[in-house]
Amino acid sequence: MTQATSVADRRAGSEAGRYVEQVAGGRAPEIVLVCEHAGRHVPPGLGNLGLPPAAFKRHIALDIGAGAVTRRMAALLGAPAVLNTCSRLVIDCNRPVTAPDAFPAVSDGTRVPGNAGLTDADRAWRIETVYTPFHTAVADRIAAPDVRAIFSIHSFTPEMDGIARPWDIGLLFRKDQRTSRLLASALNEGDADLRIGMNEPYRIDDQSDWFVPVHGEGSGLPHSLIEIRNDHIRDPAGIERFAVLLSTAIAKLMEDL
Repeated sequence: MTQATSVADRRAGSEAGRYVEQVAGGRAPEIVLVCEHAGRHVPPGLGNLGLPPAAFKRHIALDIGAGAVTRRMAALLGAPAVLNTCSRLVIDCNRPVTAPDAFPAVSDGTRVPGNAGLTDADRAWRIETVYTPFHTAVADRIAAPDVRAIFSIHSFTPEMDGIARPWDIGLLFRKDQRTSRLLASALNEGDADLRIGMNEPYRIDDQSDWFVPVHGEGSGLPHSLIEIRNDHIRDPAGIERFAVLLSTAIAKLMEDL
């Protein structure tokens, strides 16, 4: 099956909801973890978007290490988690669907042939299959009456467009400044040498972001989007280190909240 296969034919073998991974949690239902870029899967019929397998090992396809850190944090905290395991190249679940890079034709200089010339029906199928089931699962999870804070876990590249990014962790926020500032303080209690970027290496806006404006500010819950530099979490030791560091800081933060 190719990209040109009709939407009706693809829907006959619907993949809807297949890429939503949920961790039930246990002792800490007041915390919800979210990971929008946890996997590199591509629905059958999209032909790997015309890219070679090596492309799906790069940050353009997923947030390297973010899914593993999220799962480990969920285990350490006993917190529920919702993860999207479909590649961000298919549809970016931390973007409004109207954003120019929601279905990226080019990602960090790499052309994505399978995203060229998408029709409205093609986009609608990806939204129905990947985007809507994921965000419905997140919304349902954070609507539980005992939820007190939500955190989204991402990773970023050490360099972009020739510019070095020196931070170990970035905390992204907009209206809710208090949660990220308390989290930064708790992280530095765990590691005084940790370089934390406040609204680095990105800034939040309504046109290019979804978690903070919609799930965070929309729910009124304390929230922060956490970015980890991906060279720190490419192996099990790094994943464990940052999962422990973040889990300990979030537990401390919950006491402060």
